[in-house]
Amino acid sequence: MTRPNNGSPYQAAGQQPPAPGRRNTGATGATGGAGGASGRRGGKRPRPRWQRVLLVVGAVAAILVGAGVITAVTLMNRVSGNVGRIEDAFAGLDESKRPTKPEATKDSQTFLLLGSDSRDTEQTTGSAAKGKAWVPGAQRTDTIMLVHIPANHGSAQVISIPRDSWVDIPGKGKNKINAAYSLGGPSLLIQTVENLTQVRIDHFAIVDFAGFKSIIDSIGGVDVEIAEDTVDLEGNRFHKGINHLDGTTALGYVRQRHGLAAGDFDRVKRQQNLIRSVMTKLSTFNPASDPVGAYRLIDSMTKSISVDDQLSNSQMRALAFDVPQIRGGGTTFLTAPVRGTGMEGTQSVVYLNADQAPELWNAVRNDNVAAYASTHSKDLLPAVPR
Repeated sequence: MTRPNNGSPYQAAGQQPPAPGRRNTGATGATGGAGGASGRRGGKRPRPRWQRVLLVVGAVAAILVGAGVITAVTLMNRVSGNVGRIEDAFAGLDESKRPTKPEATKDSQTFLLLGSDSRDTEQTTGSAAKGKAWVPGAQRTDTIMLVHIPANHGSAQVISIPRDSWVDIPGKGKNKINAAYSLGGPSLLIQTVENLTQVRIDHFAIVDFAGFKSIIDSIGGVDVEIAEDTVDLEGNRFHKGINHLDGTTALGYVRQRHGLAAGDFDRVKRQQNLIRSVMTKLSTFNPASDPVGAYRLIDSMTKSISVDDQLSNSQMRALAFDVPQIRGGGTTFLTAPVRGTGMEGTQSVVYLNADQAPELWNAVRNDNVAAYASTHSKDLLPAVPR
């Protein structure tokens, strides 16, 4: 498998921040996002690099997450070792059969982000893991998301693929897409998603339930707005309006489907809504006034995630310098288009829209998701989901 090109634009840790006076307005409405400002003001000297790194690391959390599942990829060498590494995530993939990028978008990046439903009593992701991230047949993926950063690094798109989507799994026949991880680990799921979308996956990240709860607790919980009163099977009650969630209740929030009118589809929106809320929470964090607290926060968060071993520390650092631009351009949340639901034997499954889905994947490949979203607003995350 080819290693990352150290000469890529993602190595340019010294790339320029936003132009003087430029404001990061963040995303609003369906696209969500965190506000803030960057750049020089009034002739002031720019912040030292370590302060800028800390300032943007919160936004990185929203870029590298999955399924009700969120984390920060640290940009400080002192804690970069916290991020768990998954060896050979791309092992066995035939490079000649993998999707290629158009020349105009060769500098784009696409992450496959997963939330594992591992019931292991020990944490299985991140450097704090004591259990294994993948054991054949032991866990499926509760959440599957693509996070796409276009070549200009000025925005991001988070696209959820319903976990029950009925797809071809290479060498295994037809099955729910979340079975691919259980049957063959990261590489089989990557191959399945690439075959489905014809979008090249550059990197892979995963977090389990224990890691997810730890992340939410490490930032003091989050506030989410909910459209109506609901109660899940565990007895967690969520009321219409603003709800403050700690790690345990946040996990209940993103996993609820019973009692929601659209079931799993509403659950997908909740997962995206939580990511949006985390972005908002972290945008208010001021590491310049509390560097010790910032270090502890980053240290805790990065112990919860695992990423592929091809994502180097220098690439993670370089990615962070794009975050102010991404925040300014906004983050768009979408769900892959669905034709309907049905039964395959005893399994309840989701059928993707075979006519519309290729349009979305083509938009991702060509960095044109904004145009797609403008004509398919029903697939966008609403301002206040159930």
